[in-house]
Amino acid sequence: MKKYTVILFLALITPTINIHAQYLEAYLVEAAENNPGIKARYSEFEAALQTINQADAIPDLTLSFGYFISPIETRLGPQRAKFSLIQMFPWFGTGGAKENAAIQRTESKYQAFLDAKNELYYKVKAAYYPLYEIHVHIKQQKENLNILNTYKELATTSFSNNKGSMVDVIRVDIIIESVITEIQILEDQLKPLEIAFNRLLNRDESLQVEMIDSLGISNLQDSYQTRKDSILTANPMLKSVEFRIQSAIADEEVARKQGSPSLGIGIDYSIVGERTDIDVPDNGKNALMPMISMSLPIFRKKYKASVKEAQYTQTALLLAKEDMKNTLLTSFEMVWYEIEKAKLLHDQYIRQIEKTKQAISLLHSAYSNSGKEFEEVLRMEQQLLKYKMSSASNLKIYYLALAKLDYLSARELESMIMDL
Repeated sequence: MKKYTVILFLALITPTINIHAQYLEAYLVEAAENNPGIKARYSEFEAALQTINQADAIPDLTLSFGYFISPIETRLGPQRAKFSLIQMFPWFGTGGAKENAAIQRTESKYQAFLDAKNELYYKVKAAYYPLYEIHVHIKQQKENLNILNTYKELATTSFSNNKGSMVDVIRVDIIIESVITEIQILEDQLKPLEIAFNRLLNRDESLQVEMIDSLGISNLQDSYQTRKDSILTANPMLKSVEFRIQSAIADEEVARKQGSPSLGIGIDYSIVGERTDIDVPDNGKNALMPMISMSLPIFRKKYKASVKEAQYTQTALLLAKEDMKNTLLTSFEMVWYEIEKAKLLHDQYIRQIEKTKQAISLLHSAYSNSGKEFEEVLRMEQQLLKYKMSSASNLKIYYLALAKLDYLSARELESMIMDL
């Protein structure tokens, strides 16, 4: 019990997540402390813990009382009433089998709690990174707007000096209006995403979500095979099913034990009245009689059905476990592909951004000298913006895939338990 208390406390409030984002770490802690779904799973586990002490409890004592309306005459006197007290005991090993089944079910509930915590962390991260993407896009569009306003001034000056065309000014105005609209759309998009995020943390939906400044891509510390193996050894969903299988095996043993006789011991105490017609030794003495009893489970149909039920449950759970393994491993392959793809695209966007900046620098020189190439300058600036925004979106995809990978391989949970 003490072991579970320590683990649950750490599991509930101390995420060991390998992410450098300070704000995100704080939100994960807050979600673990406040999310009602996590609290519900925790309460389910606590409830399951209580069943362990109930499982091997022996039946209650049976006390009975009988009163003879017509007293039965005995040698010592009339028998007027009788008390009986009996204690039944299940067949040897039945209590232990029940306790084992309860322990396995409790372990399964514990793994379900860990999975709920693991899934909550994934949901928080899956809600956080799209917000990060939008914040970066807004920042990039505002920077673009400042650049466009500068170009508008340059185009206006060139037109005044007869070096440029009024078309250039109009062309910049059109793009500026489009950027202003895009910024408004992005800002409006933030509200529903922030509400959804705050609800995961079970806090006021109007609270602002703080964002980290920037994200980058770094190489994973674990190899492909290491992460893949972690799914089969650390994923709490698989562990939960395994404990349910063990519980079904224990239930089969319980069903077999319950088909055996139950033994009982007790006493029978009779109240005897005195004889008035004759004086005999021990006249009116109450009678005490020890007893033993045994139940005879001769109707076997229900016991056989209980055994079959446990066996079919084992088969169903084994098949479910195999299906879950296949699903998890398939998800892992897709997630790993997304991570590798995002890393390749990240490098590509960096190269494209640098080359586009170089092209813009050359076009600036040409425009300053002749007043020409303005349209191409605008086009390359918008192309640069596109690469920057695509790079931010790619970072979101990378971290969403990484969050899914951590969820599948239970990375945070495994680290937490190893630390204990």
